[in-house]
Amino acid sequence: MDLKTLKTFHKIVTCGSFNRAAEDLNYAQSTVTMQIKKLEEDVGIRLLERGKTFRLTEAGRLFFEQSRHIVKDMDHLQNNMADLLLGEAGHIRLGAVEPIASSQLPRILEKFLADYPKIRVSVDIANSTTLGERLIQGDLDLAVCSTPAMGTDLYFEPLYAEELAVLMPEGHPAGKNESIILKDIRDHRLLITASNCTYRKKVEIAFQEMPGSQMNTMEVGSMTALKNYVAAGLGIALIPKSIISPPPTGTAVRLIKDNPISVTFGILCKTSAYPLKQAGARLYQCLKKELQEP
Repeated sequence: MDLKTLKTFHKIVTCGSFNRAAEDLNYAQSTVTMQIKKLEEDVGIRLLERGKTFRLTEAGRLFFEQSRHIVKDMDHLQNNMADLLLGEAGHIRLGAVEPIASSQLPRILEKFLADYPKIRVSVDIANSTTLGERLIQGDLDLAVCSTPAMGTDLYFEPLYAEELAVLMPEGHPAGKNESIILKDIRDHRLLITASNCTYRKKVEIAFQEMPGSQMNTMEVGSMTALKNYVAAGLGIALIPKSIISPPPTGTAVRLIKDNPISVTFGILCKTSAYPLKQAGARLYQCLKKELQEP
C-alpha cells in the first residue's frame, strides 16, 4: 500500500464516483480501478462494492475513517517539505554579538518573521570568537558579529563599521574638550571587556602602538554593564556609540580625534555552507539589507 493509492481511495469516497475521482486526479479511469484493486489486495479485504455506483463495505468504512488522519498528515508533511525547499519554512540557528543582539536584531527579526511565519529562529548571544567556534562545530547556521580571527573554515561578509567613543565620569580631568586624543586617557584607569572580546583587542592594539603607554585596566565581563561602572566613577571606557546612547546620568561622552577606533560588523558562516540555502539564505539577505551601510 502506498500513499498515492490511499489518496485515490479517499478521492473516490469524497467525490462519490470513480469517474469524478479520475477527473480530479487527472488519471484514466482504468488507472483508478487498478489502484483500488491493488489496495484491496494489499489489505486483504474488499473495501468497495461495485455496480452502477459503489458503496463502502463495512471494512471500507472502517478503513476510510482510520486512514483519514494518515492522508491529512502526509499532505501536511508534503506541504512543509515544499515550504522548506522554497525557503519559507525551517529552523535557523542565529548567533549574534552585543550590541546588535539587543539593539538592531529584535526589529530585524520582527519584520523577517512577519514575512516568513513558518520559519523558526533561535538566537545565541556570545562574542565573535565563540560564535565562530560554534559555526565550525555545526551548532549555528550563521552569525552577526565583528571580524573574527579568519581561517579557511569561515566566510565573513563585512556590512558596516561602528566607531568607539570615550565614556567618562562627568567632570573627569581628561574630558575638558569635546574631543580628545588617546594620550589624554592613557594614565587613567580603563574599564575593558573580556580578553576574547574584539572591542578589547582593538583598544589594546591602539594603546600598544602609543610610545610609553602603560595601561591601567579593570576587566568587566559585559559591554553593556561598562556604562554603569563608568557612572559609579570606577574609570573610563571605550564603547561603541550605539551602546553609549543614552549615556547614564553623571557621565560624559568624548570622541577620539587623533586615532579613531572602529569595529567592523558583518555576517559570518562556514565557508563550506556559503552561499546559504533555503531559509538561511532568506535570513542572510534580510540581515544584509537591514545592516549594510549604503
